[in-house]
Amino acid sequence: MIRFNVPPYVGKETEYMKEAIDSHKICGDGEFTKRCNAWIEEHTGTAKALLTTSGTQALEMAALLSDIQPGDEVILPSYTFVSTANAFVLRGAKLVFVDIRPDTMNIDEKLIEDAITDKTRAIVPVHYAGVGCEMDTIMDIAKRHNLVVVEDAAQGVNAFYKGRALGSIGDYGCFSFHETKNYSMGEGGAILINRPEQIEDAEIIREKGTDRSRFFRGQVDKYTWVNIGSSFLPSDINAAYLMAQLEMANEINENRLQSWARYNEGLQDLAQEGVIELPYIPEECAHNAHMFYIKTKDMEERKALISYLKERDIAAVFHYVPLHSAPAGLRFGRFHGEDRYTTKESERLLRLPMYYNLSESDQQKIIDAVHGFYHK
Repeated sequence: MIRFNVPPYVGKETEYMKEAIDSHKICGDGEFTKRCNAWIEEHTGTAKALLTTSGTQALEMAALLSDIQPGDEVILPSYTFVSTANAFVLRGAKLVFVDIRPDTMNIDEKLIEDAITDKTRAIVPVHYAGVGCEMDTIMDIAKRHNLVVVEDAAQGVNAFYKGRALGSIGDYGCFSFHETKNYSMGEGGAILINRPEQIEDAEIIREKGTDRSRFFRGQVDKYTWVNIGSSFLPSDINAAYLMAQLEMANEINENRLQSWARYNEGLQDLAQEGVIELPYIPEECAHNAHMFYIKTKDMEERKALISYLKERDIAAVFHYVPLHSAPAGLRFGRFHGEDRYTTKESERLLRLPMYYNLSESDQQKIIDAVHGFYHK
């Protein structure tokens, strides 16, 4: 079976994990955590990066830093993972879903302003497949309406919009280092603080609401509980695993981009025949080959293609079921305007296997199988 995903592994992970163990410092904010934070800061230009236990908790930290209160409204796409919504629902917010663009599957920036009310507090763009949302427009809207922007860049590590790293453009950015992501620590994430005046607030929230970070820097002689917070720090063993991959980030990125390009070239004829649609990358975006998807005619055709590929030992999967149609989505949110594309496009999208060191022979087998389905 050609698996849909294989977690990335470059070879130094075990060595670095042993270093962490031998240092007798395996809890949060050890040497490897600090190295990962520094790498993210250097490669994104963010004011401060802090590793977290997951992309979910990075979003939860962003909601706390945004001071989301019960009754506040948050604008986001419905086509996203539940964590994007949960982070704000946990603070008592009401979700306002708007439609997506059919070309990128990202939030339609032209529909955001009409969804703003006097209760709106934040906009949460999700960079689907590592392809940037139209951030200039979103940031302009946020500035004019005094709104916070939280970038869900879970899939966007090492991807860019107009030369700016995804996650570094809004007030906060949230990365994921889950085993399905381009760079992994098993479970993990990071929050990017792009407002320097909130760095200390972020450190306090991340350290259970204490000023422990100031204590370790020698700024106070003891630490104490100063605000609400939780335990968002990952083990340094996990950070050691991640650091090995961050050191190889460009090689991993290039390898994935080559696989993405092979899919795009190998399936181009089917797109030209009009039987499938291929991903669209706006000119101003540099994506990271997080995934490669195709769009079938409808849900029934997608289901048949998934079965056809499975019979040939190829694992292909669909993606999100729109949140506004889920029981919790109906309870905690509302869809503003017309659902013109969210549901329809989500029912057509099919993801093909994509991971670091996907072999050319396996990839050719996948491409041939997709051709076989449409030409049978």
